[in-house]
Amino acid sequence: MYKQLSSGVKISITRSISTSFESYLASIDWNGDHFSMEDFIASWQTYFRENAAWVDKIPADILMNSEFHEEMAKKIDEVIAKILNEEPTAKQIEKIETLQKELGTNYSYDCKAEAAYIEQLLKEKQK
Repeated sequence: MYKQLSSGVKISITRSISTSFESYLASIDWNGDHFSMEDFIASWQTYFRENAAWVDKIPADILMNSEFHEEMAKKIDEVIAKILNEEPTAKQIEKIETLQKELGTNYSYDCKAEAAYIEQLLKEKQK
């Protein structure tokens, strides 16, 4: 069912998962001990109901189908894995190291998205 959707809708779904996942992680300060898949899914559902036009482009019978829900669960897992496995860029590492030296902090980060969060956090502390 998911594969039958237009590429634009699939891209929008992926983007909504990525955006809401990163936003959810920021809301818990990227603290894995506070992560709850149920809370993330609730956050994503709120996000796509309020912000995503793709929901209106999928027929109701597909949206309610259990097979579609299983496919969406797999897609969520894929998107999360991709986010968590993407290495921080050299530029991010350099900037974070510079800011940490300046501010006397020692934040750790494991992926590109978390590095972006830490960099923004440090920039705010710098102000």
